Amino acid sequence: MDRGSERDTPPGRGAGDTAAGRIALAVVVVDRTGLVSHWSSGVRRLFGVDREDAVGRPAADLLPVSGALPEDPHVDAMPDAYEEYDGPGPDLEASLGGASAYATAGRARLSPDRHAPDGERLDVLWWAYPLVGPGTSGLLVLAADATRLRDERGYDDETAERISPGFARHTELPASEELERRLPEILPSMGPGLSGRIVSQVLELGYPVLEFSQFDRVPVTPYWGVPRRPGRTRAEAAAPRERVVAVPVPAGAEQDLEYAAVRERLEFLNEVSSAIGTSLDLGETIREVTSAAVPRFTDFAGTHLRAAVLAGEGFPDGPPDASTVMFRVWVEHNDEPGRWDDTVPVGEAFAFPEHTPFYQCMVTGEPVLIPRVTKELAGRIAGEFEKRDLRPLISGRSLLIVPLKARNVVLGFMVLMRRPDRPAFDDMDRTTGAELAARAGLVLDNARMYTYQENVADTLQDSMLPQVSPRMAGCDVATRYLPGTRLGRIGGDWFDTIKLPGSRTALVVGDVMGHGLNSAAMMGQLRTAVQTMAAMETPPAQLLRNLDDLARRLGDNYLATCLYAVYDPIRGELTLANAGHIPPVLVRAEDGSSELLELPTGAPIGVGGVAFETSRVKVAPGDRLVLCTDGLVEVRGSDIGEGLAALCESAAHPAASMDDACDTIIRALNTRGGRKDDVALLMARLNGIPDEHVAEWRLESDPAEVPRARRLVRERLLAWGLPQAVETAELLVSEVVTNAVRHGRSDRIGLRVVRTDALLFEVTDDEPALPAMLGAGPHDDAGRGLRVVSRLAREWGASAAGHHKTVWFEQTVTARH
Repeated sequence: MDRGSERDTPPGRGAGDTAAGRIALAVVVVDRTGLVSHWSSGVRRLFGVDREDAVGRPAADLLPVSGALPEDPHVDAMPDAYEEYDGPGPDLEASLGGASAYATAGRARLSPDRHAPDGERLDVLWWAYPLVGPGTSGLLVLAADATRLRDERGYDDETAERISPGFARHTELPASEELERRLPEILPSMGPGLSGRIVSQVLELGYPVLEFSQFDRVPVTPYWGVPRRPGRTRAEAAAPRERVVAVPVPAGAEQDLEYAAVRERLEFLNEVSSAIGTSLDLGETIREVTSAAVPRFTDFAGTHLRAAVLAGEGFPDGPPDASTVMFRVWVEHNDEPGRWDDTVPVGEAFAFPEHTPFYQCMVTGEPVLIPRVTKELAGRIAGEFEKRDLRPLISGRSLLIVPLKARNVVLGFMVLMRRPDRPAFDDMDRTTGAELAARAGLVLDNARMYTYQENVADTLQDSMLPQVSPRMAGCDVATRYLPGTRLGRIGGDWFDTIKLPGSRTALVVGDVMGHGLNSAAMMGQLRTAVQTMAAMETPPAQLLRNLDDLARRLGDNYLATCLYAVYDPIRGELTLANAGHIPPVLVRAEDGSSELLELPTGAPIGVGGVAFETSRVKVAPGDRLVLCTDGLVEVRGSDIGEGLAALCESAAHPAASMDDACDTIIRALNTRGGRKDDVALLMARLNGIPDEHVAEWRLESDPAEVPRARRLVRERLLAWGLPQAVETAELLVSEVVTNAVRHGRSDRIGLRVVRTDALLFEVTDDEPALPAMLGAGPHDDAGRGLRVVSRLAREWGASAAGHHKTVWFEQTVTARH
């Protein structure tokens, strides 16, 4: 073939047929090893092969480009696969890496069994450019559908057969400057480095043209969009102040161009929609939204969101204003790395000045389009921002700012910019950008609402689960809570530890049947009821009966299991009652053995009419009690007995600490597949209180016993080596014993002192009425005792059981210096 640019023919002759040159192009890039590295959507439409199936495959298996590919297959190797013949173009045999060193072109007809399942042959025109220079890309291939040219333009078979692909110097064609400027649009979704290198070599090797005869050459002009006014040439729309020879748009082609431009933008929006919203994670969604526009639609994209949206809080209240803080949450661009980092850092929070286009978009909720940012405008914008110079970054660029809205409320906005060498944003781009932002806003709002709901669920669950102290009187406690894998992350599982009079501790685990907000709300009510009744020293079986009555009064759907245990560290005894819950595990310190405690099962809370029984178990110092909900041991499709056996085995495993012991159990049982329910785990090491740390006395109901009580306490504290606690202890014991002598009805008053990490004082009498803190005037002789106790004690309280009451207070033990 002869090189088209060397023909001695009048340039542009046959321009009346330029409609044939305005065609949809397929773009392929082949690397130096002959594998496809870029496969445009146009190639997919032409050959019916998806990008995922093409990239990385040998190009020779996919493209009928004879003589251009390394290791190009021979026609004989694929019988009846395609028939190919070269049109006019270069026919030089110098080669580079097995392929032609010059641009080549040709025409191929593919048989129906290869690419056209409908039975019609595919007629393909192609151009191939070898690529030199840095990088892995070795060949650019452009292809077009000759059948479509014939059908859409109404050519007869003879005219269609004469169309051949060729090359010409772009300066020989009409509107050469416009052709050169628009050439990068042939290469969508490519970075500036690769596209710039390809464009320079295309211009050097020859502009692709369609040749109708030896003298008629029409430049290949891909769909560029819609002229601004009917009848206006492309060169006039692009450069109205310059005298340029235009590429004429033939009559009747405007509607085709508009259709193609709209279709191209719809395809872009469709691809963006499928690429964003793959995750409900807010951060991942922000990155997807920002990256979707670069580089196909813009060269720079920056996303800014209101603080309430980014924090996953409720819906932003009211429209934004000058005081609204925006966070720059992500930036994507195809400039050189690091160019934007210092001036527009990700994570920066600030309010946008009023006299800026960003503020205008934010408060109006409408796109703002600036076709070119002049130096004067760039200076004015930069002047509104302190300590940064935006002028080098935005001058000469095309700027489009689109709001991110949901339910007609502005969540933020996106800043889009194109480089000066790229076509400026126009009205159609404004519409496309607004639609992109609308879809992005919806996806972001979905992620925001999901984040907000997760935060609400976590806050609700955390507020309902107690902050358990790791050290109670005579025992150490460790807990774990794992939310279920079901949607919502909240449920009705709970645990609790409650301080009781007499250095005792109540250990509770419960599980409301069901999942979600209703179960969590019910759990909160039941937990509060348990705490109230436990503080009143309600025996375990009676407590569960009262809880059952409460659940049935609240509604028919209130069903829950509960295990309630009271540990007395002085007696070394557990008192337990069970309401349909799985049994606890007791690990003996003496030999390390573990066992499921055999307790009367009872019926779940809310069933009604079932008696609850109390069991007593003797324990030794160092024994461990393990209570959990069924989510830890019960897995769909497995016997719960297997889970209970695994719980016993893992609970008996030695551990350095209580937390390590809990982790061992979780690791052993949580790896079992199929767990969806919540898990509540409570472990208590029952240390006990030695007899030498407990002192008890009986006092007579006589005012003369008050000095004796002070003396007994002083002697005991000195024997324990706590002289710093004597003065306060004497004062408080004197006040409480005086009240018991004054208001008691029997001759016996009990006084007990227990030493743990604090000092616990208990005074018991036979008057069941609880004491009340009174307001004493300046001339009153009484009413100040409990105020003194409240002021000086770390904690204090009173409880009534049977026909007696106990007033207790705790005193902090300070270390001796």
